Amino acid sequence: MFITLMVILSIIRGALLSIQAAVNARLAETQGSLRATFVTFLVGAILSGLLVIFLEPAHTVTVFDVPKWQLMGSFLGLIYVLTMVYAVQRIGTAIATVAVILGQLLMSILIDTFGWLGSNAIDLSWNRIFAACCLAASLYFIYRGEVHNSVKKQDE
Repeated sequence: MFITLMVILSIIRGALLSIQAAVNARLAETQGSLRATFVTFLVGAILSGLLVIFLEPAHTVTVFDVPKWQLMGSFLGLIYVLTMVYAVQRIGTAIATVAVILGQLLMSILIDTFGWLGSNAIDLSWNRIFAACCLAASLYFIYRGEVHNSVKKQDE
């Protein structure tokens, strides 16, 4: 039951990421990609700070004591948001989102297979390979549909 709940919550979070990408792209139209990204992280930092102050229990190890590679998530998050702000304006939310999910799936399969970043190794299976191929096919068909619609609109 717990795993099912986590999958459902993850699907909802994925939906919220698509909404965030579309909202940030609209903000970037008037404010620019860098400013839209900055606002995203500023508001996120303020809200996260409040959550840490009021809800986070004390830890024996400070953030300054963890291995430095564990802090790269912030930098990678910046790249993600900035890329999505820029990409959604140019290729649309669907293509950008599916492309990101394909990248996530491919990298997560590598992380699982080789046990990178302290993860438990999970054997590569044909199911995982097939899932990645299906997602790649989805990206192809969504992309082809967008190209077809763009050409059709230009002809009108």
